[in-house]
Amino acid sequence: MMDSCMPPTRALRIVLPGGSGQVGRMLAGYFQERGHHVTVLTRGPYTAPWLTVHWDAKLLGPWVETLEGADVLIHLSGRSVNCRYTQRNRRELRDSRIGPTQLLHEAIGMLPNPPRLWMNASTATIYRHVSQGSEFDQPMDENGELGGNERISPFRRAPEKWDWTTKLIKDWEAAFFSGPTPRTRKIALRTSLVFSPTPGSVFGALSNLVRASLGGTQGNGRQYVSWIHESDYARAIEFLIDHEEIDGPINLAAPNPLPNREFMAALREAWDVPNGIPAPSLLLAIGAIFLRTEPELILKGRRVVPARLLDAGFHFEFPTWPEAAQDLVRKWKERVA
Repeated sequence: MMDSCMPPTRALRIVLPGGSGQVGRMLAGYFQERGHHVTVLTRGPYTAPWLTVHWDAKLLGPWVETLEGADVLIHLSGRSVNCRYTQRNRRELRDSRIGPTQLLHEAIGMLPNPPRLWMNASTATIYRHVSQGSEFDQPMDENGELGGNERISPFRRAPEKWDWTTKLIKDWEAAFFSGPTPRTRKIALRTSLVFSPTPGSVFGALSNLVRASLGGTQGNGRQYVSWIHESDYARAIEFLIDHEEIDGPINLAAPNPLPNREFMAALREAWDVPNGIPAPSLLLAIGAIFLRTEPELILKGRRVVPARLLDAGFHFEFPTWPEAAQDLVRKWKERVA
């Protein structure tokens, strides 16, 4: 759990559609602990210290009432990208993002008092691939070059699946910004990998590899990794709520992305594991088939920087990966002790 803080000067009503996943539960807990009133819209009921309300993310229903007069709407729906990009899965990945976003537009349009702020999930994968030492080696702020129909080297185009993913994200953001919401401020959360010391998380999966001495360089190791500690993610959301002058796309990433080779080395050091067997690109591609996932999740480089957050005065508790990795490992060990 993250550290508690003083009660807020005013309790906010915060609604999280699709907030039953790892990030949603973390945010719900963060704001609930700070005295705010949290409601999670979920397709499957579960026991939680906050209010949960059923929605199917497809049709208007009684759940719309939770948005009336709400202060903040944080939409996190979307099927996990940790799957093979078959035609069926592509359809579900698209429908589970764009459909609920359009539905929320419809719901907000019919409310006398719509939420004052709507944050919609997006992803840092919208930017082009960045590899250390290449001609494309440059940080990507909110005005950075978007991906799609790109080259990953002077002689090689990006795989078709990478182009499809980028187009999906562009269409998702277009659906979010398409309809006017004159009384509702809108922010697209271009989120990097959120690291949390919990089972089933990205951090947990990478840590399992490291502790099995399989946490070596992945691919050629030059692809950049963008990341953010869960504490800074929650604090950044809180910061955006407070700063009413901010809208549009926001990068949620620590200010110091680093190449995969350095990223994995720092994680091994945090776990005090001296060595790790590397995984070349071909081996990752073969392994992804058996694991029913896509190698893009590891091989696509993301060198994303949070320019707008920094310009607005946000302070990161964990700006660099080695210190973040040390903190996450410590909390993991405390949890299982």
